[in-house]
Amino acid sequence: MQIIRGIKPEFMDERGSIARILDADVPIKSVLLITSKAGTVRSNHCHKTDAHYCYLLSGRAQWYEKHLWRKEEEYVVLEAGDMVYTPPFIIHAVRFLEDSVLLAFATKSRIQQDYEEDTVRIRFIE
Repeated sequence: MQIIRGIKPEFMDERGSIARILDADVPIKSVLLITSKAGTVRSNHCHKTDAHYCYLLSGRAQWYEKHLWRKEEEYVVLEAGDMVYTPPFIIHAVRFLEDSVLLAFATKSRIQQDYEEDTVRIRFIE
């Protein structure tokens, strides 16, 4: 599991600040702003080709992962300012511990038909 913890501004002056959330050599095709209520579960799937970075703007969440062909499971608690990277064939699910806002930067388009063709639904957590 690839986690980037506590992303902080790297530049600050009287105008405000700039924080580098994502600086990677990957083709980002879509950015999603996702709001979730405390106690809800999202994802419970993996992707055949898509990969994404998920950055928690606010709230807290438990992020679960498991490789499609392995038994080992991992989970971590994300705090605001943390980001997780999920490559293809990694089953992932998230349980929101608080009302939360998340940004998802994906390498594939999120046009519904394309998304569904790339997504494998798997009941990972309840």
